[in-house]
Formats: sequence, structure tokens, C-alpha cells
Amino acid sequence: MRKTYLALAGVAGAAVLSVAAVHAQNGTLAGPGTASAAAVTAGTYTADAGHTLVQWKVNHFGFNDYFGIFGDVKGTLVLDPANVSASKVDVTIPVSKVVTASAGLTAHLLRDGADGKPADFFGSTPADAHFVSTKVSKVGDNRAEITGDLTLNGVTKPVMIMAEFTGAGKHPFNQKETVGFKGWGRIKRTDFGVNFGTQVVTDTVDLEISAAFEK
Repeated sequence: MRKTYLALAGVAGAAVLSVAAVHAQNGTLAGPGTASAAAVTAGTYTADAGHTLVQWKVNHFGFNDYFGIFGDVKGTLVLDPANVSASKVDVTIPVSKVVTASAGLTAHLLRDGADGKPADFFGSTPADAHFVSTKVSKVGDNRAEITGDLTLNGVTKPVMIMAEFTGAGKHPFNQKETVGFKGWGRIKRTDFGVNFGTQVVTDTVDLEISAAFEK
């Protein structure tokens, strides 16, 4: 009984440490960005394509996790810190610009199917992914649940993203009002018609988002 209790305690402790690690900041700068809602000005913001990233993660053969990145994200954020539920997000993610550490995998993700068959993943001319929010709910001082429709690979499904406000202020180079967020979500790739290799690579895909928007 004691061994079982210790094992469960160890699992619980590991889970707490894992969550803490995921949500930890890499460090704190002295500015100009600050995680204070008072620094946010209401209005419509445009995604900073050079500093907005969507990381996807799957598990490979049950051995380890594998990561890839979508960048060059474009879109808008309508934000009012006094009325968070009225916020709106509309972003476009270019699937054709997917990046991985393996040239072979990247090529496979963007390879057409052989002999007229469907592509294993996205094909050579994939449509951009598109996420548009349908509901934003405040769940803490700096957090919100964003529910919306994700269109990927020609399929549209509802997706929920947990978002955390990480900073706001005036960009020191271009002098634009800027806000930053982190986000986490999970999708099933088979929901979007990406069925290849589910016996060896997980169907669930974890998403981690780092986003900056400028006004």
C-alpha cells in the first residue's frame, strides 16, 4: 500500500513540475513589455509575423516527442482589456512554410500523393490554415479560453486554446503599441484528414503558441 501511495505521489509531483515548467517564463526583462493589463490599450492589433510562432508536437513511436513550427502568421486581434469577452482573433497560418529539423520530413509533409492518391500529409500546394474565434472567456487575471473554428487541410473543426497574456508596451524600435501572449491547445490530426502513420505517430497534436500583435 505504501509503495502504491509513493508511486502515485511521484506521478502527481511530476505532473505539477511538468505544468510549472510549461508555464514558466524563460526570464524576466526590465522592459519595455510588462505583464500588466494597465499597459494594454484597446483597439485592433495586427499579428507581428516575424515573432508569432505555432509549435506542433507529436510523439514518435512511443520513444520521444517531435516538434515542428509554423511561422509567418498573419491576422488581427481586437482587444479591450476592460471587456475581454468582446475580444476577437482572426489569424492565418501558412502550412506551406512548415519547418522541421529534418529536410526529409519537411519534404514528406509537402509531398503530393503518388499515382493520383491523396497526400500523406498536406501536399505540395496546401491551403493556409485559418483560425477565427467564436468566444473568449476570461478565466484568470491574465488568462482566457479562446474557442474558435480551425480550418486545416480543407476541414473546419472547433478548437479551444488557453491563452495567457505575457506582456504589453511600446515596441522600442518601431514605437508601436505591442501585446504578447502564450497559448496551448490540442487537436486530433485525423479530424483534419491527416491519417498517415497513426500506428506509430500520435493522432493527438499538442500546440504551443507564442504571439505578438502590434497596433
